[in-house]
Amino acid sequence: MSKRYDLEERTEIFARKVRDFVRKLPKDLTKLEYGRQLIRSSGSVGANYIEANEALSKKDFLMRIRISRKESKEARYWLRLIIPSESQRNEQESLIQEATELMMIFSAILRKAEGKQG
Repeated sequence: MSKRYDLEERTEIFARKVRDFVRKLPKDLTKLEYGRQLIRSSGSVGANYIEANEALSKKDFLMRIRISRKESKEARYWLRLIIPSESQRNEQESLIQEATELMMIFSAILRKAEGKQG
């Protein structure tokens, strides 16, 4: 039971770190738009995971986990497109790594849950 809450916390921390990263980006039209998309997708990772934990059915649970995985992948995409200042490159790489790990975690949850379904 506690692992579920650890992942909830981890996804929240990811969203907060993304928000802080975007706040520090040099301001131009492209970065503002990519930043908005990035903030939306990073926040959606955890929001959908919380929804999965409250799912009323197995089908709903699987759908929410798939959405969390999709949003992790999308966040990684926006992170890769953004060209940060030189001082933010390590932070960007760290966030890309976290998005990748979250994708892998959600994939593992799906494999395990779908294996139990049949």
